[in-house]
Amino acid sequence: MAEDTPFWKSRSLQELSHDEWESLCDGCGKCCLLKLEEEDTGEIAYTRLHCRLFNPDTCRCSNYDDRKQYVPDCVQLTPDNIPMLKWMPRTCAYRLIAEGRDLPDWHHLVSGDRAAIHKAGKSVLGKTLSEDSVLEEDQVDWIIDWESAGMGEEDF
Repeated sequence: MAEDTPFWKSRSLQELSHDEWESLCDGCGKCCLLKLEEEDTGEIAYTRLHCRLFNPDTCRCSNYDDRKQYVPDCVQLTPDNIPMLKWMPRTCAYRLIAEGRDLPDWHHLVSGDRAAIHKAGKSVLGKTLSEDSVLEEDQVDWIIDWESAGMGEEDF
């Protein structure tokens, strides 16, 4: 029966192959949102602004392989840094696995449907605007309470 156990339940993040690691991404797009940190408290505020490489119609990076060349501060997820990235969404598969929890029913590895996340309302598909369309000093005006926007607080 062990061979029937999904890879994310039978191995740690450190033990995953490159393809298995990449397949964990559910395509929510939340990690590609511009986040602002309050200097005094360290509190993270999410915005409706997405990275300039993010494609809002697909919820994917438009240049994933070369993203660091164009967005040097893009954080490359690794098994070692996941626990330290407190801004990672609570529903992120990488975070869930690192915390010893299971994937939600809408995750494509569970449901078999890549669109299930969007149907469940757990992605930012069609809900964001490019950071390039807003002046840097105006980014604070785009802070959003995703819960009141129809996405639960438990998602962030």
